[in-house]
Amino acid sequence: MTARTCGPVLVTGATGFVGRALVEHLVARDDAVIASVRREAAIRRGVKEVRIGDLGPATDWGPALAGCRAVIHCAARVHMIRDVAPDPLAAFRTANVDGSLALAGQAAAAGVRRFIFISSIKVNGEGTVLGAPYRASDVPRPVDPYGISKHEAEQALIEFAASGAIDLVIIRPPLVYGPGVKANFLSMARWIARGIPLPFGAVTANRRSFVALENLVDLISTCLTHEAAVGQVFLVSDGEDLSTAGLLGRTARALDVAPRLIPVPPSMLAFGAGLVGRRDLWQRLGGTLQVDAAPTRSRLAWHPPLSVDEGLRAAVAGLRTGGSHR
Repeated sequence: MTARTCGPVLVTGATGFVGRALVEHLVARDDAVIASVRREAAIRRGVKEVRIGDLGPATDWGPALAGCRAVIHCAARVHMIRDVAPDPLAAFRTANVDGSLALAGQAAAAGVRRFIFISSIKVNGEGTVLGAPYRASDVPRPVDPYGISKHEAEQALIEFAASGAIDLVIIRPPLVYGPGVKANFLSMARWIARGIPLPFGAVTANRRSFVALENLVDLISTCLTHEAAVGQVFLVSDGEDLSTAGLLGRTARALDVAPRLIPVPPSMLAFGAGLVGRRDLWQRLGGTLQVDAAPTRSRLAWHPPLSVDEGLRAAVAGLRTGGSHR
């Protein structure tokens, strides 16, 4: 691993779930950080905030890039359940493809070398066959506009980096959980904490890869200086894949409550999801999506600092104290 060089690290999307945790992690290890934000946010004392507008080809990153040694690009137009954009794919491309390439170009012009792009496992696809995990070398098969835009952004950045302008690193995380997590994971944890019965007790044959927030930010920070990270695409996970019933049971254990799981046959759950037009939801709840993160651990001599159980305890800590019930 190389020694840390001078100059701050720019973290884009610093008010987001991953970005905020990443800023805290970098500051804790004595890195100087510049945080790009869309609105004033009071990220952390000692962290310089630079307000940046919407992501796109015309975004001016100059004030945020001055003196930087590296960029960690977390900001993105994210996947939405109900996208109201007239042309969602065009909107995703403007922010995630054109916006990322514009940032990379301006970073190179400012003398920045290391550029870490936080992509998504959706570049690989939406699901795997049990025991046949996604690999970084697989042919990408994105399905939705978000995944397509992340794939196209990767390709544009790889082409740009081929000129030697930047040292590119790409990371594709699966579902990330941790303190402050929202959406489906938070809803599930709240239901378990309240003792609400859930019909997933029989969903034991699938397997899904997850990554704890602290594990992801630890990998990102490792990639900042590791020589072997340059030019690579990394998949990441906690290293233990869980069935849906297993995840719910382990979450209940983290909450110190007894899980109330009803063993409804998965075929019935899939049929019900289809009746209401939510096959996509069933795929996320009952399907298999595994990633092979062994090459990441081997190449970087990296190991996730948190186990699954430690990550789940950190993620539901607020529920155990009642802080997220309101």
